[in-house]
Amino acid sequence: MRDITVAPHAGFCAGVRRAAESLEQKLASAKKGERIFTLGKLIHNDVYVKDLERRGVHVTDESELELLASSASPDSPVTVFIRTHGIPRETEEELSALASEYKDFHYEDCTCPFVKRLHKIAGSSSSPDRFFILIGAPDHPECIGAVSWFDGEKYTVPDAEDLDRLLSELDAGKTHKKVPVIAAQTTQKPSQWLKCKEKIEKLYTNPVFFDTICNATEERQKEAECLSQSCDTMIVIGGSDSSNTAKLFFICKQHCKNTFRIGDASELSGLPIPSDGKTGIVAGASTPEYIIQEVIKTMSENEIKAENFEEMLESSLKTLNTGDTVTGYVTNVTDAELQLDVGAKVTGIIKAEQISDDPSFKLSENFKVGDEIDAFVIRVSDIEGVAELSKKRVDSDRNVKNVIAARDTGDVLDAKVIEVVKGGVVASVGGVRVFVPASQTGVAKDGDLSVLDKKNVKLKVIEVREGGRDGQRGGRKIIGSIKAVLREERREKEAEFWSNLAVGQYYTGKVKSLTSYGAFVDLGAGVDGMVHSTELSWKHIKNPAEVVSVGEELTVFVKSFDPEKKRISLGYKTEETNPWYIFTHNFAVGDTASVKIVNMMPFGAFAEIVDGVDGLIHISQIAQKRIAQPSDVLQLGQVVDAKIIDIDNEKQKVSLSIRALLDEADAAQAAVEETAEEAVEEVVENTTAE
Repeated sequence: MRDITVAPHAGFCAGVRRAAESLEQKLASAKKGERIFTLGKLIHNDVYVKDLERRGVHVTDESELELLASSASPDSPVTVFIRTHGIPRETEEELSALASEYKDFHYEDCTCPFVKRLHKIAGSSSSPDRFFILIGAPDHPECIGAVSWFDGEKYTVPDAEDLDRLLSELDAGKTHKKVPVIAAQTTQKPSQWLKCKEKIEKLYTNPVFFDTICNATEERQKEAECLSQSCDTMIVIGGSDSSNTAKLFFICKQHCKNTFRIGDASELSGLPIPSDGKTGIVAGASTPEYIIQEVIKTMSENEIKAENFEEMLESSLKTLNTGDTVTGYVTNVTDAELQLDVGAKVTGIIKAEQISDDPSFKLSENFKVGDEIDAFVIRVSDIEGVAELSKKRVDSDRNVKNVIAARDTGDVLDAKVIEVVKGGVVASVGGVRVFVPASQTGVAKDGDLSVLDKKNVKLKVIEVREGGRDGQRGGRKIIGSIKAVLREERREKEAEFWSNLAVGQYYTGKVKSLTSYGAFVDLGAGVDGMVHSTELSWKHIKNPAEVVSVGEELTVFVKSFDPEKKRISLGYKTEETNPWYIFTHNFAVGDTASVKIVNMMPFGAFAEIVDGVDGLIHISQIAQKRIAQPSDVLQLGQVVDAKIIDIDNEKQKVSLSIRALLDEADAAQAAVEETAEEAVEEVVENTTAE
């Protein structure tokens, strides 16, 4: 009898599903007469593409875009969907221009987010002092599109062997002066990527690596490798031109010689697939779910036809033994126990305590008739007609296997810290105890580990020790690391930060530290930038502490950066804070200002008008009479009124005068006295006349 196992992540990945759903929504809401096209095959699956063709969605290419756009009208609009593998930059720019010119022509960007990120990395890395290498298939649409975003010297190689040839052919004298930027096709095999990285690191001291492999691709490749090692036959489903399907087939073939690649269920006919043993099924990221189901159904129908009825009857009445693991279906639910049909002469019984240790856990709220459950056989009684089962035992065993497997796959696991112990903490991963040494918690050395107690964390399994004494089954001790996950997250955030960094961008961050020459500001993602002392203030300062303090929040902008050396130069002072700007926007020639005497020289006194701008009161402009020196009349720190008599914008100099105000005051007083004398004379004349 054939045992069929389907890989958990077979079929559409998130990017392909997003594209397919967008197209389905458009088909459902399309206007009458609307024409829908995909720019190239939406996904690499001919069966799916032909199905779209039958539904009125046609494949077009770059050469037809202008014709389609010009033919679009209100009665016959056109919508073009960009394929998941993306398109070259020139084509995207052409689409944007056509959509702007023709109002009834539209396009939907269904490029996979992972591919879009690759475009962004290639574009932001462009520089005359860099060259770009993409590890991937040179003729694949994704690679053709990705390299188009890099301006400069660029290459695409499929594997480490071709990379060797490329590096030997390059002019070392010219190329070694440039910084290599390395990325990978999103469906590239991780092992091939690591080999390429090692080769680059041997030749260059300053390479910039971007790990652009889609985690879904890596995940399904690991599943294919694991499943093919335990199966007698492997079926790989996917399009003939699908890169990720080809890689899945290669992986499976390495571990299972009886591996077949098909496009859909119709291709099963004639294949020498055994009717018994274990058969595994994996599918490329562009394989629709309905194709996978048709393959499973066809294989199952063929199996039933070939099976002997007596054998089926005998297998339906299997015998249970203590220690077996069985699959059953719930037939009755109470809060005390579950009853299961386990395909035997006896009824399976799982008591509440064999399902959960939580006393508040209600079976009636968490299970229903028909649910499928795997359980461990504790005891079988043919006389009573029951088999006592344990779900906890199966869950525990499965969880232990999954946790141990995570050591090899590098998967990140969700956990909860349940205990702080000597030298570290203990975390629970689905009931499995994982010890995290203090050095792997992410807490500073000699820090308080209790801050992690009862906290949900993410960790990686880094070691499994057999023969330990921590009470786990088999004396096994599982060692985990929270720090490894935090480090990866920090690296990802840092890589994203650098890929998005641009001159002129503003950030708000806290001052992390001060030096004699500037202040370091935390910009987030574990990246610091430095504001030089000359950028902190328009005035000359002896120490940054005169302007800012550690912990203070600053809004800064990027002046320049060097991603290789991980250095960012920041600016803080702006034109709006320039003292000369403030002065000229508040004062003009002829205005009177209250100024403070800040320095005296033989030829005059300097007075502060606004913070950072001083004016000169020449000795001749201090008093109405001749004085020997400014200190005869003025004192340091004294505040006086002075008139602005000249502003030199080019040299940023101001001339002030106290004397001008005194002269004006005397003139005004003289005018008042003259007016009074005239009034007296007029009164005398009038009296004499009478």
